[in-house]
Amino acid sequence: MRKRTSRAWDHFTRQKIDGKIKAFCKYCERKLVGESSSGTRDLNSHIDRCPIRRAQLAANPSATASPSVSFNFDPDLARIKLTQKIVKHEYPLSMVEHSGFIEYSSTSCPMFQMVSRNTVRSDIMKMYKTEKEKCRQNFEKSRSRIAITSDMWTANHQKRGYMAVKTHFIDDSWNLHSQILSFKYVPCPHDAPALLEAIRSCLNDWKIEDKISTVTLDNCTANDAMIDLLKGQFEPDNFILKGKLLHVCCCTHNLNPIVKEGLSVIGDSVDKIGDSVAYWSGTPKRHEKFEDTTCQLGVPYTKKISVDCVMR
Repeated sequence: MRKRTSRAWDHFTRQKIDGKIKAFCKYCERKLVGESSSGTRDLNSHIDRCPIRRAQLAANPSATASPSVSFNFDPDLARIKLTQKIVKHEYPLSMVEHSGFIEYSSTSCPMFQMVSRNTVRSDIMKMYKTEKEKCRQNFEKSRSRIAITSDMWTANHQKRGYMAVKTHFIDDSWNLHSQILSFKYVPCPHDAPALLEAIRSCLNDWKIEDKISTVTLDNCTANDAMIDLLKGQFEPDNFILKGKLLHVCCCTHNLNPIVKEGLSVIGDSVDKIGDSVAYWSGTPKRHEKFEDTTCQLGVPYTKKISVDCVMR
């Protein structure tokens, strides 16, 4: 056979399908007519328009025309990876509508159709439901008890209270699992009934109320009263030793008053240091003078000065 001289055949392979010759693009695997009598005009036009080839040339202009590795673009997988990236790094949903990000995406992968922030939000909720179902199945398969840790705090900028509930359990292969089950707003007042409702709704939602081993909370009178109410919500046989070991006080909160009692021996010195820190960090001008002084005295200054917190 006469050697083909058209440049199109550097980018296509010929295959015989159902008695007809077809030309397959080496980049996007698109199928075109490959008969000799049809010419190569359509093939050459496709070479110039092929999005995969254009992306490869944009990424590496000096690359050879022939691809060394075939690539199959999966738009569904691309959307999943985009959603995971936004969640993992806590990016704003609006980033998918930023012009710079759109230009970057179109350059790196022209075949990817950028989605809106509403679509990303929908994808995140779908991913959450999928992961939630996997977590629920792990709870059902596990034969071990589940330990609960929970904390309640008020956001300073919102003046609203939030509660987080986290589980800890060991599977049949002796692997430790720790997962956040709930992170929700709890309306005021944050008394025992309100805390009970937040905890109980979480346990019922995940259907793990009969697998609880312990509930770890901080030292608060409302938590003590809430535990008594929680025991009355379920059968005593649901808990170990009928609930005698249900409530576990947070060791850090128990350690805190011990440390504060020990620091009271040097309380005067601690107060003077605290007053000094409050003075130097009071205004930007004082802070700059503090930095200049440390530089003149040759004192290493690698961390910012901050006022201490009694609870921490």
